[in-house]
Amino acid sequence: MLSSVVARRLVSGVCQAAMRPAFTGLVSSRGYRGDTADDTRADLIEIPLPPWDERPGEAIDIKKRRLLYESRKRGMLENCILLSLFAKRYLNTMTASQLYQYDRLINEPSNDWDIYYWATEAQPTPEVYQGEIMDLLQEFAKNRDQEQRLDAPSLEYLEKESQ
Repeated sequence: MLSSVVARRLVSGVCQAAMRPAFTGLVSSRGYRGDTADDTRADLIEIPLPPWDERPGEAIDIKKRRLLYESRKRGMLENCILLSLFAKRYLNTMTASQLYQYDRLINEPSNDWDIYYWATEAQPTPEVYQGEIMDLLQEFAKNRDQEQRLDAPSLEYLEKESQ
């Protein structure tokens, strides 16, 4: 005679094995749809963003500090590294016109991936963002000196002049 514990385990195992095929059909497969021809993009949600506002009365030193912070605090790590290192190198030498272009570039587009793709030339840059700063950023992104760019710079450079 089987003990009650052994009998319970045996019945439990048989029941689980019997139910396994039934559950397998119910589990949906997960995958990435991507940009296929039949993708209607009906599942995308457009989130309205506030428009970019130029700050005409902002002092140059305040603007540089704000842009330095905004270059470092991005929505994605790739841009955080790329833009913060770019700002560290070039922000202190930018003219008022270049600061305006940089401010518009990093604050107007709603998607950080767009900025990254434009900077790395994976996608064409819209004409509105073409200019000295985009050319400089694209050249910087090529990393011709093969610097190791694995992390954003430490904050100790905030009060120092760029190298």
